[in-house]
Amino acid sequence: MNISRRSALGLLASGLSIARGQTIKPEPPPGLEIEKGPFQGTRASLSNYAIPEWFRNAKFGIWAHWGPQSAIEDGDWYARNMYMEGSPQYNYHVQTYGHPSKFGYKDTIPYWTAEKFEPVELIGLYKKAGAKYFVSMGVHHDNFDMWDSKYQHWNVAKMGPKKDVVGLWSKAARDAGLKFGVTEHLWITYKWFSTSHGHDQKGPYAGVPYDGANPEYFDLYVDSDEVDTKLDWDESGIPDWWKRHWYMRIRDLVDHYQPDLLYTDGALPFEDYGLNLVAHHYNLSARKNGGKTQAVYTSKRPQDTEKGVAVLDVERGVVDKIWPRPWQTDTCIGDWHYKRGMEYKTPKTVVDMLVDIVSRNGNLLLNFPLPASGQLDLEERNVLSEITKWMAVNSEGIHDTRPWKIFGEGPGTEASPQASSFNENKRKDLTAADVRFTTKGDVLYAFVMGWPEYQAMVRPLATDTELRVGKIQNVSLLGYDGNLEFTQDRSGLKVSMPRQKPCDYAIALKISGA
Repeated sequence: MNISRRSALGLLASGLSIARGQTIKPEPPPGLEIEKGPFQGTRASLSNYAIPEWFRNAKFGIWAHWGPQSAIEDGDWYARNMYMEGSPQYNYHVQTYGHPSKFGYKDTIPYWTAEKFEPVELIGLYKKAGAKYFVSMGVHHDNFDMWDSKYQHWNVAKMGPKKDVVGLWSKAARDAGLKFGVTEHLWITYKWFSTSHGHDQKGPYAGVPYDGANPEYFDLYVDSDEVDTKLDWDESGIPDWWKRHWYMRIRDLVDHYQPDLLYTDGALPFEDYGLNLVAHHYNLSARKNGGKTQAVYTSKRPQDTEKGVAVLDVERGVVDKIWPRPWQTDTCIGDWHYKRGMEYKTPKTVVDMLVDIVSRNGNLLLNFPLPASGQLDLEERNVLSEITKWMAVNSEGIHDTRPWKIFGEGPGTEASPQASSFNENKRKDLTAADVRFTTKGDVLYAFVMGWPEYQAMVRPLATDTELRVGKIQNVSLLGYDGNLEFTQDRSGLKVSMPRQKPCDYAIALKISGA
């Protein structure tokens, strides 16, 4: 059957599966039917959503931001930036593989081999490091699905590793007793990937279209109406057919794996489409769990999360106070997609962020980017090993905890903009002068964020403050079996330290009677 490019995209929008070389079979256009359950696809209905206890208790998750853009191992957004004339990734691509009019993103996918990908081994390492949930990439902005997709021929079951990566991650995580999540970044693809339709402005290839302009590959590069090099991160200019296609793709992902957590890279998109997707996601979970939803959906727009609907996600940032509802930071030890020679966050930085985030009622979702092979590099393993050793001593003060009256005290407590993304690089290094608090039942944990050598001082536990702290009966140090000498007066709680520290990085005082 010969069809026009736009007509084919219209069929895609109606939910039909199109694969090159296949006959398109007419089917009735699907509506926005959702699983029956406690929620409808409206904000009023979803305002009754309650964040499940497992998420409140988990505190720490690990994410594999891994897909075909990891093939070249040159960092995040490769699929877009290789079509941005003069960008570092464009220059690298031209020098290494040739001009994108001749060798485009589609031609890099076979380099994503995953020959050392062992999801069971990796999940075992992540669980040992204290992660309570694991999150797989579902589909990034590059329009390539990481499962055997019903609506996208460009998917991992047919190309690259030729394995159902989401399925393998899901089984490994759930078999290990972890909650399982997926991420979708597809909604902005209509704009994001439009650079593939452009051409050089100067040089020997000036005016020669990139391979994304070839109608044969519209199902990967998307038939966007104009090249968007500035990328306004909003829904303006995105047509309804793409919104419907997004809905069908992500619903297919949810139906396949019924994830415990679904993450959208941005705000809840496309209003009615997005609300119906979230309601469907929650209702599927309710069907599995005796009528009670145990699923999570995240949005980066605070207005989507203030009452019901979703969990707030703050990319590479931390909120300014104890947030009234559980929330999540998503960040990475390096670049989002694997980049050779990248300088990673130190274990201390990761531990400081984890404790600080948990003290403010949040979770940390930490990405360990995998290279093309699917195996962690040596430096990543070292960072993970240090987190594992720290968690072996201190996880009692992290998992299943709740915030105290204040999140902390010290030089690093200066307020940041409310729920501000991308503020992590402005944070001060935390020291023994900084304290962060968590609670579990009648126990208070005071994390001193550096080794104080002789004496730890916890000023908010003074006997005469507006916090109305009671008389402390006992203080112990996680990872240390001996007794500690302590005094409590109007200046604070003073605790004498043992000669040998129980762990590197933050230490946790376990306090009762306050």
